[in-house]
Amino acid sequence: MKKYKSCQSCGMPLAKDEKGGGTEKDGQISLKYCSHCYVNGEFVLPELTVSEMKMRVEHKIREIGIPGFLARFFTRNIHKLERWNKA
Repeated sequence: MKKYKSCQSCGMPLAKDEKGGGTEKDGQISLKYCSHCYVNGEFVLPELTVSEMKMRVEHKIREIGIPGFLARFFTRNIHKLERWNKA
């Protein structure tokens, strides 16, 4: 399986995940999703839309003191991540 640099749900760099990544059903660390988005082989918020995810991530980025224009810049490609790009 391919190893990703960023969570394919929220875009957070997986190297910054304090738990090392989300978990699969068998307990292994997910190579695709972070611990904030994916636990025990399931999304933490399965009904979340891509627009809601963008707003949540932008809010979290602003919370840590990054200006709004940069928060919007960092979230601009969330819709292209694998979770959201299932055509």
